[in-house]
Amino acid sequence: MQILYNAVLVIAAIFILPYYLITMVFKGKYRKSLIPKLGGKQAKILAGLKDGPRVWIHAVSVGEVTAAAPIVAALKLKKPDIKVIFSTSTETGQEMARRHIFGADAFIYFPLDIPYVVRKIIKSAKPSVFVMIETELWPNFLKACKAQGIKTLIVNGRISLRSYSKYRWTNFFWKKILNDLSAAAMISEIDASRLKKIGMSPEKIQVMGNAKYDALASTASSGLREEISRRLSTQKDDRFFVAGSTHPGEEEIIIRVYAEILALYPEFKLIIVPRHIERTSSIIELLQKNGFTDIITMTEINNSKARTSERVIVVDVIGELFKIYSLATIVYCGGSLVNRGGQNILEAAAWGKIIFYGPSMEDFSEEKTLLEEAGCGVTVRNAKDLLRKILQALEKPAELEKRGARGKVVVAANMGAAVRYAEIISRLID
Repeated sequence: MQILYNAVLVIAAIFILPYYLITMVFKGKYRKSLIPKLGGKQAKILAGLKDGPRVWIHAVSVGEVTAAAPIVAALKLKKPDIKVIFSTSTETGQEMARRHIFGADAFIYFPLDIPYVVRKIIKSAKPSVFVMIETELWPNFLKACKAQGIKTLIVNGRISLRSYSKYRWTNFFWKKILNDLSAAAMISEIDASRLKKIGMSPEKIQVMGNAKYDALASTASSGLREEISRRLSTQKDDRFFVAGSTHPGEEEIIIRVYAEILALYPEFKLIIVPRHIERTSSIIELLQKNGFTDIITMTEINNSKARTSERVIVVDVIGELFKIYSLATIVYCGGSLVNRGGQNILEAAAWGKIIFYGPSMEDFSEEKTLLEEAGCGVTVRNAKDLLRKILQALEKPAELEKRGARGKVVVAANMGAAVRYAEIISRLID
């Protein structure tokens, strides 16, 4: 099966490599990461590490970095002498990691899953333990870790419904890889159950909660809100409808709903934060077709263009959504009125906001249940239902604030997972 896997990798590379090269030349994307992912430049970084036990922690991109931050902090507090090597797969994740991961001793890119490349990087890194945040399984990398006696661990493990379906179809392949892992510490019973059904031994699986609660509860601060408010030149009477992590098909709904809100509440402004920022131009075109021409982008603001009377802000840069939620009067969280499994609703809850989302929340079912029980999470069926429920909420501002505050309490009450994850990593080091 490993031979078959590597054969598929070679075939895929023949088709994918030209895309990467074209994108690098014309858009500048992947220029920072491609050489390191192929094994270049990273040995020098790792050679500078001092002696001591080493832990390699890997977070794919921005979301996983958020979860990793409190785990790294808790681990360094527990074991100050360890050296933490922190890797990401994406350039945006790497930028965020360098800003938010305090205590890491080296930052690198995760290598492409090519046998020679992974062996070279592992040999330079020399970790005692490899830790993956959430669930990203690379067969050649994990096989090389086992061959070199490196313990491997999943923490803050999550398996979405879509990923679960793919893994189940090929569980004959993943079963051995999973059972080569030292342990898996999962977010919820649902995630643990899915991992068992894919083929991992139940005695290796534990449920320890979501470290993102720790990250969000500790990060939401008045200083952060003041900083984003100043950058966006908000006024005292401004009220914001924030649509976060939107996907194709959702912006049309948001724009229609916003137009109806505006007819009753003219002070409202709209902030759209698409899940994929490369869609910015099509979203601006859509806004203009619907009569909204007073638009400013976050890139323009970051390039010193002052926001004046623009009602609509399109956030076309990575890493701003969490701060943007602090300004919201009402929030819609995307990937949910289209069949995408939802997006992270905890970020808005940490700021004490009421959150609206569609029925497709399979990837965040546990968070959905918690927030709906608290009264700050609201499921809507379609555009009409979204408008109706938003207007109902806006009619009672005191109740709106009260319900939002309950979400903040939920996030704070579920803290503590980061310490538990640091404990299991520490035991593996010992």
